[in-house]
Order: sequence, then C-alpha cells, then structure tokens
Amino acid sequence: MLVGNLLSHKGRDVATIPHGRSLSEAIATLKELRIGALVVTGDTPPLVGIFSERDVVRALATDGVDALSMSVARYMSTDVVICHEATTMQGLMSMMTQRRIRHVPVVENNVLVGMISIGDVVKSRLDELEHEKEDLIQFISAH
Repeated sequence: MLVGNLLSHKGRDVATIPHGRSLSEAIATLKELRIGALVVTGDTPPLVGIFSERDVVRALATDGVDALSMSVARYMSTDVVICHEATTMQGLMSMMTQRRIRHVPVVENNVLVGMISIGDVVKSRLDELEHEKEDLIQFISAH
C-alpha cells in the first residue's frame, strides 16, 4: 500500500500552527484536537518544523513554566522527515522506526497534503492483516 492510498481513506486534514505562536497555544491545540503533533508553518512553504508532545516535555524540562509564553519556533523540531504519496507503507514504517518518530508530514510539489501518524500506520497494518486472514479463511473453506 502507498501513503496516498492511506490518505484517501483517513483524510488529508493537517493541523498546523504558525511558528510565532506560543507554546501555550500549541499545547491547547494539541489537547483540543486530541493529536500528538502540529506542522509548524512559516515564511518558507510547505513547513518550517514540527511540534510534538515530545517537544513540550523538552521545553518544560529546559525552561519550566516560562516556556509556555515562548514561541513554538524555539522548541519545534526542524529536522523534519517527510514522505510522499508514492512512499510505500513498508518504507514509511522503516523510516519511522529507524528515526524513532511518530508523525510524518506528506508533501507533494512543495505542498503539504497530509500527515501520517504511527497510529495510522498501525491501523493500516491491522486492516491489511484482517483482510489477509479473511482471504485465507475463504481459501481454506473453498478446498
């Protein structure tokens, strides 16, 4: 399966936040949307970073409550791993495992077109396994 196929099923909505917004605003958005990461936008498309729950922990550990009033840009991860719609799910799983990341923005022609989380990958794999199981049951029942 390709990333583009997964996006067709799960949707292409991506939660973003401008790089100048405060950490407090980012945390509120994560909570409100019940998600683990935001794509950070800025002067250069399609993104300038990613801000995740891990970044919240690092910010609070570094600057304590003072971090809440500082900008997302100060704490976001800038070494963002992206993928494309033609990326295979196997390739994406390997990349996420090797880099120890949980969220990967999907970019096509310098445009942000989606976001894949580790939860999306696990759900996709479980669905594949369920289909394989059904096919095997039907094959065995037919013989």
